[in-house]
Amino acid sequence: MIPEEAARVPADLLVQAVEGMLRPMFVLDEQWRFRYVNPAGAQVLERTVAELVGRDIWVEFPEAIGGPFERLYREVRRTGGSGSTEAWFGPLRRWFRADAFLTGAGLVVTYDDVTEQRRVAEERAAAVDAREEAAAAAAASAYEAELAGRHLMLLGDINLAMTSTYDTDEAVQRFAELVVPQLADWCIVSVVDPDGTRRDVGRAHRDAAMVPHMHRYADLRVATNDATAPVPAMLRNPRPVVIPRLTDEIVRSMVLVEEAREALAPLAPSAVAGFPLVARGEVIGGFTLVNGADRGPHTEAELRTAEIASRRAALALDNARLVAAQQQVAERLQLSLLSPPVQPDTLELAVRYRPATQGIAIGGDWYDAFLQPDGDTVLVIGDVMGHDIDAAAAMGQVKTLVRGIGYDRVDAPAELLRRVDHAVVGLDVPAMATALVARVEVGVDTDGRPARRLRWATAGHPDPLLLLEDGTVLDLTAPVGPPVGIGWLGPRTDELCPLPDGSTLLLFTDGLFERRRMLLDEGRDLLRDLVGRSAGLPLDALCTRLLAEMLGPDVEDDVAVLAVRVHPLGAGRPAAAGPEVLPPALPVP
Repeated sequence: MIPEEAARVPADLLVQAVEGMLRPMFVLDEQWRFRYVNPAGAQVLERTVAELVGRDIWVEFPEAIGGPFERLYREVRRTGGSGSTEAWFGPLRRWFRADAFLTGAGLVVTYDDVTEQRRVAEERAAAVDAREEAAAAAAASAYEAELAGRHLMLLGDINLAMTSTYDTDEAVQRFAELVVPQLADWCIVSVVDPDGTRRDVGRAHRDAAMVPHMHRYADLRVATNDATAPVPAMLRNPRPVVIPRLTDEIVRSMVLVEEAREALAPLAPSAVAGFPLVARGEVIGGFTLVNGADRGPHTEAELRTAEIASRRAALALDNARLVAAQQQVAERLQLSLLSPPVQPDTLELAVRYRPATQGIAIGGDWYDAFLQPDGDTVLVIGDVMGHDIDAAAAMGQVKTLVRGIGYDRVDAPAELLRRVDHAVVGLDVPAMATALVARVEVGVDTDGRPARRLRWATAGHPDPLLLLEDGTVLDLTAPVGPPVGIGWLGPRTDELCPLPDGSTLLLFTDGLFERRRMLLDEGRDLLRDLVGRSAGLPLDALCTRLLAEMLGPDVEDDVAVLAVRVHPLGAGRPAAAGPEVLPPALPVP
């Protein structure tokens, strides 16, 4: 808990910590009054500090009522956690990104003006769309103009559908389903993997009865196409291939295997148009539009729209590949930093890390364990805010600071967090993180016999759990300090408890129990119940069960777990448990 004398002067403490920050910041008290505003924050809000301090935010900025900023602030205050949002604020004519978290001093909000970044991105997109839309509409007659309008809507739908996923196979399947039947009776989309392998993965047919025949043919097509067939031809020479009238002779010349021709026969193709997918000068795939005899050859309007669609689809797929590559780099970087924990005598440690499966998989979660020179074991669990390669890189810097300062100074956890917080700010590390630092110490019990105890402190991180041998689960609560990375000058406090032989300490990040459609307390209750039912399990089995049952196949956030089994002093050294990184999808046993 923050001492009463410190609570009476939080503004003075915050002024010392953040007065010189270039990033805008303010603090709101429980009555939604500005308790503190730094000079940068007042300037962005087009006020002075004196004009804001003590005033009600909803009175000063009534336009924010009911909007995304109010919802963010109230949600953070309700949950006691942290969050962010990005939205337009009309009175100041700007886009803002706001990050908020709750501390004993009040609701802390830091924010950035992102208007210029959004304007540049929107202008670029608008310029590209305007050129394409103008070209599509220029030669249209009254009927063609109506058709062009539908095609423009199709192009917009393609752009939205394909850019809203980073899964290549899912993106091309969406593409096939959108162009059928507007541009063709059926469609097959091919992708060329980085190793050069061609796969026909996007498939759609307007007639449900023909879908099995289409799949049978598509499964055979890659291995049986002749070099003169549309897809091999346009992959060699990236230009559209149009065959207005597909005769039996042409089919036999392109499809050399009888089994493939038999699979194609029920589909009765009469016209084919193929378009390559080219991005940054590289052919990354192509798609084939096929019509039956009733529909006939593709129209000029359909071919123009298909060509524009090929460019948009190629850019979307290329972006998905770049994001996937970035995620792989971030994952490798992050995993390279998640080293095996130290294995002290009479302590058994196990760790787990599981990336998210929704959106950007990589985040800033980490664990660590090391020995201080006096022999005590330091345990660390933390979460750098963000979900990208920058968060993974920042996590590495913060983890290194914790490890280096913790080894050099031999400080208690609260003091270690204080030093790390100021080092992050002083070294200009672009990170804000929650963290929990614990130290396993050897002291004496009430009878004077050697006994272990846990000393820990938290910087906005979820409380750990202690599982006793009889299945009792204890919540280890401690006064919560603000996250590291803000230069907090207020107090940070340690808590102390015994560590009985046979007990198991669990440290974890919030992704283990937080769910969008579940209250935080409900998620933690589920975790506590599962831990209690896992008493007696080997440490590795316990960790695996936690992730298997708490996390379904779709993980919203990355998760790190650090578990410690306390063996009797003087007993033999337990077997070491190495780190385990679980795949995104883990079946529930």
